[in-house]
Amino acid sequence: MDWYVVNTFSGYEKSVKRSLEERVKKHAMEELFEEILVPTEKVSERRGKKTIQRDQKIMPGYLFIRMEMEDKARSLVQNTPKVTGFLGGKNPRPVRKAEMERMLGHTQPKAEAQVEQPAPKVNYKVGQQIRVKTGAFANFTGEIDDVNNDKQKIWMWVSLFGRPTRVEVDFSEVEAVAT
Repeated sequence: MDWYVVNTFSGYEKSVKRSLEERVKKHAMEELFEEILVPTEKVSERRGKKTIQRDQKIMPGYLFIRMEMEDKARSLVQNTPKVTGFLGGKNPRPVRKAEMERMLGHTQPKAEAQVEQPAPKVNYKVGQQIRVKTGAFANFTGEIDDVNNDKQKIWMWVSLFGRPTRVEVDFSEVEAVAT
């Protein structure tokens, strides 16, 4: 069996997964379907003073299905409510094994051998006051000048020797200053 990518309405991935699982059982096609996956990752999110972990979809609007690509199985998937079709349209191609293993976390690039901490989900804004908790600028406070959410980096202004200096810090090194 091979992995295929299915487009869904964004936000309906889990309900499409449940619906597909029910339809597979109802039509007695369990032998054609091995697994249906909504790819997620754990992220840390601050709510007030608490940090919580939750699952966040890695690829909103997509499901991965390990299945035999037969006409009746393909038709069952395509006729499921909130499914817009297979990636590849009329000629869906299976996902390469290396890509799927990376998606499932079975293999990691050599540079990522250590376990990664979940990325904190924080909404820093330009002009916001923050304090550096760790690193070379620990205990400095300053104002955010720029934010790169993808790289989890902040550029901020701090006062060094009485002069404003722009420095770069990671999200994990700072915390918001209560106003």
